[in-house]
Amino acid sequence: MPRRKAAIKREVLPDPLYGSDRLAKFINVIMRRGKKSLAENIVYDALTEVSRRLNKDKHGKKDGSGESEGGRSSGGGAGKLKPATTAHSKEGLDVLDKALNNVRPTVEVKSRRVGGATYQVPIEVAVDRGLALAMRWVVKAAKDRSEKTMVLRLAAEIMDAHEGRGTAVKIRDDMHRMAKANQAFAHYRW
Repeated sequence: MPRRKAAIKREVLPDPLYGSDRLAKFINVIMRRGKKSLAENIVYDALTEVSRRLNKDKHGKKDGSGESEGGRSSGGGAGKLKPATTAHSKEGLDVLDKALNNVRPTVEVKSRRVGGATYQVPIEVAVDRGLALAMRWVVKAAKDRSEKTMVLRLAAEIMDAHEGRGTAVKIRDDMHRMAKANQAFAHYRW
């Protein structure tokens, strides 16, 4: 926390394909070492995979897996990616939004030192911070999965979070449980 003045809130430009600010922030969380185009390809392919799995679940075993596999395995073909992604544009984005809302915490605990003792004080989480925590937890849970590529890991974790299960949802539940257990110290809130 800065001592002089509050940090300036930076505005994030919306992502080029969907025009969503939340998706642009999620891409930035995925990004490592400044490789934004790689992060975009991972996220867009994962959203395509999510919408493909949703359509597969809705329509039984019918799906266009031939075109989906070819577009994803090439690795860097953004031109091949756009037609497949725009066909499912709203589905994948809606699933991601619902998954992030399922993972977003409402309360968290912060350490507060009072009279020589340290207490875990439950406080409410601001919407922006809750969203940032949810994005970090989904990415961390996806990295810890055992699927072969990051695209498949991220797609599986988004689907799990959308359905209210998975590692990221468990992290949120643990945080809520910790806040509930320390409810007695809520009067130390500042």
